Amino acid sequence: MNADLHCHSIVSDGCLEPAAVVRRAHDNGVTLLSLTDHDELSGAAEAAREAATLGVRFVPGVEVSVSYQDVTVHVVGLGVDPENPALRANLEQVRAGREERAQRMADALARTGLGGTLSGARRFARNPAMIGRAHFARHLVASGVMPDVRTVFDHYLSHGKPGYIPHRWADLEEAVGWIRGAGGIAVMAHPARYCNRLSTTALDRLFDIFVAAGGEAIEVVAGAHSPEEAQRFATVARRRGLLASVGSDFHGEGESPVDIGRCNPLPPDLKPVWSRLI
Repeated sequence: MNADLHCHSIVSDGCLEPAAVVRRAHDNGVTLLSLTDHDELSGAAEAAREAATLGVRFVPGVEVSVSYQDVTVHVVGLGVDPENPALRANLEQVRAGREERAQRMADALARTGLGGTLSGARRFARNPAMIGRAHFARHLVASGVMPDVRTVFDHYLSHGKPGYIPHRWADLEEAVGWIRGAGGIAVMAHPARYCNRLSTTALDRLFDIFVAAGGEAIEVVAGAHSPEEAQRFATVARRRGLLASVGSDFHGEGESPVDIGRCNPLPPDLKPVWSRLI
């Protein structure tokens, strides 16, 4: 099974239309795909149609933004009903405030001498309601300020950098509840990303809350995970009895560490999350 259960389209902060994401996945040999745009479900129908045409099994998904101890954490929902009224309404609330944050981000960048970034970022945000850091980064790359998106994040947009603006997202228990209420499986996304912001105790507590709320899976293999990190979170999956997921977190060519469908396989002793999805 070549599964990729975490990727993005222009509906949130990806570079490709939902159908184009599916085509790229198919070309790379993906047989099970989930489109998991940030806090947004509107690409699911287009992606599902293209997947049906190409013979790719498709699972509707979403990536919900969560605030935990002033750290932004992401929870992927797999197998959700994209038309679930409660999920759609709650995601709309999560999306609220992005425009105000974008203005504050532009103001912060202007103080470093980088003017006009909001209008520039808007040109890259095909869904205006989802304007975010990736769109600012693409504008700064296109303007020649930095050579690539990763470097922009490292210098301006990551935590502690001059263009980083914190935002209050959903609570962890809320996000898991929304996913479960829409018939989905809650997956802790790319957990290694939180290790530099959370102590071991705080990370353990994060998983305690996640499991107690009904979280059932963890991304063991993720685009940003090293082999050593994958081993670490395989151990977490075994110890906590969690299902294991795989996701490239693909946003666009040249922006993601791993292309869609090109992640390493899961350790064979882990129970894959797709055992519950297909």
